[in-house]
Amino acid sequence: MILKDLKIETATFLELVATTSANATNPKFDIIINHEINLEQYCIALLNKFFELPLSKYSEFINYQAKHLVDPCKWLSKLENLITKNEDLFNTKTDLIKYNKIFNLIEKKQLELQSPRVPNIKLGTPKRFINAESEDRYFSFSEAKKHIAELTNYPDKILYLNEEICEYKQSEVYFINNKLLDYRKQCKALLKQIQNEKILKCQLEKEQQDEKNKIALEIKPTFKIRLNGPINILTDAYKQMMNEVKPNGKPYIENKIKEIAKFICDNYLDEKGKELSILTIQTYLSPTRTDKNPNNDWKIKL
Repeated sequence: MILKDLKIETATFLELVATTSANATNPKFDIIINHEINLEQYCIALLNKFFELPLSKYSEFINYQAKHLVDPCKWLSKLENLITKNEDLFNTKTDLIKYNKIFNLIEKKQLELQSPRVPNIKLGTPKRFINAESEDRYFSFSEAKKHIAELTNYPDKILYLNEEICEYKQSEVYFINNKLLDYRKQCKALLKQIQNEKILKCQLEKEQQDEKNKIALEIKPTFKIRLNGPINILTDAYKQMMNEVKPNGKPYIENKIKEIAKFICDNYLDEKGKELSILTIQTYLSPTRTDKNPNNDWKIKL
């Protein structure tokens, strides 16, 4: 991607370490500007580097720049700001992997700069565990699985495998270990497995939450209203609201008798403070059982 014709938002870098093509000592990693070096041109050239370089070279590029800066921590903060301001440029699936990779490397480099220097000693991977090699790096699914096991959340695992698949696709592989399965296919299979695990975990968590919500709804309220009088006065009021049609063509309450009976039993006690019988309440609510209605003197008229 060539950004010179696109409008970008700049970040206020305090150090503009750039050179011309003629003076470049490392054309791959040098920020090259063949005309006036200003903030806008520097930001464009810097962004272009991330679209030109393969993912496997991002870490080397950032390390190279840090060595030539007076204050690399501030530069990294400005780089983070630059990428954030121009996130719309990273609009494809591959670009999104690059976008996330840059942020991961910025955070890693900042921690390295702020921590005491500790030698990073890493034993070489036996040849029999290497699936393939390119000029830039080797690809070992055995190592990839170990790294995945160390990651604690699904987004990081998915991002890492997507990066590996993308890097393998872009690399010029010159050696393939025929005794091992294809690295890219193994990564894709593991990626699918992890994505399925994530889906199943989300479904299980949803089911568990739904069950908790169901139990919570079924728990009877601890507070109930005690009625100081015959229960049929209350049930008659509900019966009127369930059966008398209003001007809009609907009754006040459209629930079934069983549902209203359960609601009344869950929320009221009789005048002695005892639980109500759901069968008795259903009988009182029945529109055919007018004999259970209260006398007109006691009736609540709606």
